[in-house]
Amino acid sequence: MENIQKFALPALHEGEIPLAFMNTNAPHDKGVILAADVGGTKTNLALFKIHAGELVPLKEKSYPTKKYKSFMEIVAAFQTKELPRINGVCLGVAGPVTQGKVSGTNFSWAIESEEISRELHIRSVSLINDMEANAYGLAALQEKDFETLKYGPKIPGNAALISPGTGLGEAGMFWDGSHYHPFACEGGHCDFSPRNELDIKILQHFQQKYGHVSWERLLSGPGILDLYMFLRSISGLKEPQWLTDQMSQESPSATITKIAMEAKDSVCVETLDLFIGFLATEAAQLALKFKATGGIYIGGGILPKIIKGVKREVFYNNFIQSGRLNFLLEMVPVKVILNEKTPLLGAAYYGAMALRYD
Repeated sequence: MENIQKFALPALHEGEIPLAFMNTNAPHDKGVILAADVGGTKTNLALFKIHAGELVPLKEKSYPTKKYKSFMEIVAAFQTKELPRINGVCLGVAGPVTQGKVSGTNFSWAIESEEISRELHIRSVSLINDMEANAYGLAALQEKDFETLKYGPKIPGNAALISPGTGLGEAGMFWDGSHYHPFACEGGHCDFSPRNELDIKILQHFQQKYGHVSWERLLSGPGILDLYMFLRSISGLKEPQWLTDQMSQESPSATITKIAMEAKDSVCVETLDLFIGFLATEAAQLALKFKATGGIYIGGGILPKIIKGVKREVFYNNFIQSGRLNFLLEMVPVKVILNEKTPLLGAAYYGAMALRYD
């Protein structure tokens, strides 16, 4: 991973997107923060020192989540004798957080804030949803960290995030008139809603395989592979041997999107178009549910890597499909978050602002 640059605390710097944080009247002039972004594929850790109103990075490392039996095992691998004592911890975790506890949606172990506090002898331990952390991380970003997928006037109002990756994360951002207040949700696990005959066939196919068909089943890395396999099976076109070989050597989903962007295989192209169309559909539904005139922000590990190959007209045509409320969706700007460390930065922000000095 590239090293994170130091960045100002939101108490002193509003950034491009103003976020509301707790405890902003505290001095925030000292302390060491351990920030974590815990996902189904990898867990990113970073250690920051608070100095002169800034978070200064001390160490950063990434670990494959499923190779470890617990979060504390990853912390043990991360910590070394030369590192300073940690004063506060914040984890952004891919899963529903309830009363300081979370069980990973796409990994097998659970995390409890009390256990972390006890094991590390730290009072300030915050456990938040990874999409909340993603939202808080927007405070650290600049204009160069975004790519506009659909333009809109950005009328002051609520905003929302949607992040396809190993799973599908969603979150809201309530606008109070001057700042955004992020909140977690589990909208990615709501039912997939078909619009046409092909969608219905996809629903039936996925029902046979999984039973319940959520948006996450389609809008994720595994979902891309499932969509491809379904389309290949109904296309009557045999998979080329060179594609089979490439998919066996690399991530199948990443291979499919790469081949689609290069227009080397028609089924891969159809898969990517379908994925983008479904993403636009769910993003629009999120915009309507939250009345997100402040914008939709797309994060996760997929879109930033393929943004240059996304057909904007496919996204737009599937986003503006809500009949009488199309005029509202026309107002909503949609931006892709290019900075993959946004959730880690958000966890660092949150941990620093929640730090208790007593």
